Amino acid sequence: MKFKQLLLYLLQRFQQQRTVSAPFHLLKGKKSGQTIQDVGLFSLYPYFSLLPKLSRARFDEAIQALVIDGTIIVHEQGAYEVLAERVTDVCYFNSWHYRGNEHIFFARLSLVVQTLSQQQANDMRFVPLQKDESVQAYVRDFLRWAQYDSGTLGTVLKEELTIVCEELDEQAAQLLLLRLSGANVPGYSWAQLAHYRQEELLDTQLTFISALHHVLRQIELHNVPLLQALTQHIKVQAFVTQSAQQTAQLHKAGYSIAQIAQMRRLKESTIEDHIVEMAMSEEQFELSQFVDVEEVKKVWALVQSINTRKLKIIKEQLPHLSYFQLRLILSKGGQ
Repeated sequence: MKFKQLLLYLLQRFQQQRTVSAPFHLLKGKKSGQTIQDVGLFSLYPYFSLLPKLSRARFDEAIQALVIDGTIIVHEQGAYEVLAERVTDVCYFNSWHYRGNEHIFFARLSLVVQTLSQQQANDMRFVPLQKDESVQAYVRDFLRWAQYDSGTLGTVLKEELTIVCEELDEQAAQLLLLRLSGANVPGYSWAQLAHYRQEELLDTQLTFISALHHVLRQIELHNVPLLQALTQHIKVQAFVTQSAQQTAQLHKAGYSIAQIAQMRRLKESTIEDHIVEMAMSEEQFELSQFVDVEEVKKVWALVQSINTRKLKIIKEQLPHLSYFQLRLILSKGGQ
């Protein structure tokens, strides 16, 4: 997955309604009201907090490369135009539900693989490559639970990995394999992998993350108890902001938006922002609490016919709906 290609895709998805910096805040997982709203409004769930360590310098470098390529034009104050054809070939991501935790899963898996490899080599006096103590503690508990002393754990784990990696393309599967370490077989560093693949380091990392998200999805769908045990607490269930969580508790207790605003000494518009975040975070959230089901159908029919999510344009066509209701409806359309 090319980073520049991803940026171009995101700029297209924002439909020139935000500045050229919007993809940066999205990929970093900025916990601002605007960024969180944009996730729902433009159905950008897969990309929120995809690259939390992305530097502004690296982002600006990629934007400048797109300008030099003639694929975008950046105007004053960050406005932009996309000149390239629409990008449709984008890797699978699911960052809204993982937000970087996929790396914790892989750290657990890699330490298990290293341990089993050392066991097979009859050398259990080794230095764990994963230095995170929480990962080490988790793996120790996992190995005891899985009865690794029986000597069959490695075979079963390999079978499960084969199942969940079956639909990965060969290069993505190889990328995961090369990151793993065994007895006297160190895993590749990111720099080594990028050199091996003859691409930018960030492009390699994006392909790796996409592969992990795919594997995690397959683990949910298949009967692979060992791998499922390694994914405990990896999928994010919590809200993005603590404030929205507090509002959610009051809403579930039966208080109205106006009452919550008064109790929390916040504007009603802020509480509405929290309600939208609730809709984004809770799979079972019922839109019918705030808008009729038939109105939801009308909004999506209109969005498809005019091919835009611009609130102002939708509001002009459906003036009886509030901006809050429109944002709420659109927020449930891309998970």
